[in-house]
Amino acid sequence: MSASISDRAASTLPDNILVAVDSTVASERAIAFAKGIVAPGGYVRLVSVAENPRTLIPTGAFTGDMLESARAELLRDADEALATARAAFDQSHLRIETEAIDLSKHGSDVTHALIDAAQRSGAQLLVAGARQHHGLLRWVEGTVSAPLASLAPCPVLIVPEAYHAEPHAEAGTGATPRRIVFAIDASPQAEEALRFGLRFATHATAGRAIYVVDRAVRLSDFVPIDALEDAFVLEGTHALAAVEPMLADRCGQASTTLVETKRTSDDVAHAIVREAREWRADLIVMGTHGRRGPSRWMLGSVAERVAQLTETPLLLVRAQTKAD
Repeated sequence: MSASISDRAASTLPDNILVAVDSTVASERAIAFAKGIVAPGGYVRLVSVAENPRTLIPTGAFTGDMLESARAELLRDADEALATARAAFDQSHLRIETEAIDLSKHGSDVTHALIDAAQRSGAQLLVAGARQHHGLLRWVEGTVSAPLASLAPCPVLIVPEAYHAEPHAEAGTGATPRRIVFAIDASPQAEEALRFGLRFATHATAGRAIYVVDRAVRLSDFVPIDALEDAFVLEGTHALAAVEPMLADRCGQASTTLVETKRTSDDVAHAIVREAREWRADLIVMGTHGRRGPSRWMLGSVAERVAQLTETPLLLVRAQTKAD
């Protein structure tokens, strides 16, 4: 389902986003999703990164002329991706700007190039597609995802290649998420993620807050599993009760539930992905900071694992600190 323009206008959608684009199907999915999550008349900056060919091939394998030819080809690919992305926004009534970043001159990597671009544009949200199994865009892998999630000046939205949005009635407009899962724990970081995620909600939105009771037995556990489960259930019950009024205030339909992992061969990330799939969610919202234990489970590694597994778009909201 897709939200109407009036629904979108009534929400508090971001009005300044950055979309990382390339020539992959994953990028097409990200662009399609991005069109539905920007406030009417908002600003979208499309950024494509042309990698430095010197970092892609063994040192000395190419001559200077061959390196220059490879660099020119990478830049052409970036420009073509930007042209395709811009065309996708033609009927969106949004303000669009494009930028191709040449890492041969930028002297950085993909992660920091995107971070710098987001900082320069004052983006409220960074959006990119992801092919989890092949690593394009590669920032869902450890070498890129961890620094992007921890250093980006704004929340990061991952749109998996496997995600297929339902068709919407008006050409050129995107579909605002109508079913949103908020994965929470008892931390302030989770509440911060919830508040940002609710910006995408309207009276037509179904919002569902979940708390995962981790029942999986691990050799590293020194506390009896029953005691841990009781602690998780108690904390989860209180955490869900605390966020229910916020959900009800923004969403037309609000619900909360405790979700349990299986005893073996399971973890928090799989439980979140399972719940989102079975509930037919259009978006998962998570915080990215926290500590493992009875009080907090929102580790960066959990968020990264969800990013690798999910076929549902994933919004990662990094906790802001005074140092930020």
